[in-house]
Amino acid sequence: MKPYLLAIALLFSAVTAWADPPPGYPFVDYNAGLKAARASGKPIFLYFGRYGCAWCDHTNKQTFSDASLKKLYSSHYELVYVDSESGRRVTLPSGERITEAELGVRLNAFATPLFVYLTPAGEKIVQIPGFKTVQDFRDFDRYVRGGHYKQQTLLEFLGGKS
Repeated sequence: MKPYLLAIALLFSAVTAWADPPPGYPFVDYNAGLKAARASGKPIFLYFGRYGCAWCDHTNKQTFSDASLKKLYSSHYELVYVDSESGRRVTLPSGERITEAELGVRLNAFATPLFVYLTPAGEKIVQIPGFKTVQDFRDFDRYVRGGHYKQQTLLEFLGGKS
């Protein structure tokens, strides 16, 4: 194979191996999301996905297809999508540079999908694994934006919901 054809094939395979965020949402990469959160004061909604993840695809189609959820999250969060297998580099609030995959390891993102809510400064509020429904995300929104995480765990909050 000619060298330029090999390079094109490798580039194409690398591009197609990246996971996709839900369509129509204004997801950005980690660095842009952290910068936007600091400027806006909005919390960060961090979605770890990966190419070939059936539960990520199911979540995108069944949950993130809800128009009211899209409006809620697009309005009140800086939306960040991370490919949990990516080698793309991110900069942590401390200034340390690591890969997206290393970020996943630090946050124990060993299964996808994984959803992490962060303060505008990049501090973890709560992380939630697995497929979730529209109502689940509405509950998580009430927990985070209502500041309930400052007084109780998510499980305590959810146990007290009516």
